[in-house]
Amino acid sequence: MDIEQKFLSFNLGAKDTAVISLEHITEVMQVSLAEICGVPQMPSSVLGIYNWRGEMLWLVDVEEMLGYSPLLYSANMLSKMMAIVVQIDGKSLGLLVRQLMDIESLDSQLIKPTSGELFSPEISSFLQGYFINPAEELIITLDAAAIVQSPMWAIHN
Repeated sequence: MDIEQKFLSFNLGAKDTAVISLEHITEVMQVSLAEICGVPQMPSSVLGIYNWRGEMLWLVDVEEMLGYSPLLYSANMLSKMMAIVVQIDGKSLGLLVRQLMDIESLDSQLIKPTSGELFSPEISSFLQGYFINPAEELIITLDAAAIVQSPMWAIHN
């Protein structure tokens, strides 16, 4: 019995692919960097606050959080980024990504556990694991709950 789960896939860094389960995604939207209000004394991966449906939404650079080079290096203030709004236990967080790819059905039983050889400890805490696709490429599976509940921004949420 295969347990198909729907995931939203997006680019990470220059060549990696990541997925996040659709069950935690509330919305996907374009965000203009000029509309993000920066907040001092936050980790550099936390870009700031965005007005989302009249509420404050924290926006996080997923690439920088996972140890890739920050999205802002390749952007200017007029750039639009894609934000994936994830919600866990009533808490929302916006994950900024370079480019959305597709909605994919993957068999959740095929998720392989993260291992120390593949991922650094900083990244591992945000991952559910990974898939190997038919082309033998690695697909990183993000853990929405671990990201939203990260102590990095818990004190501010």
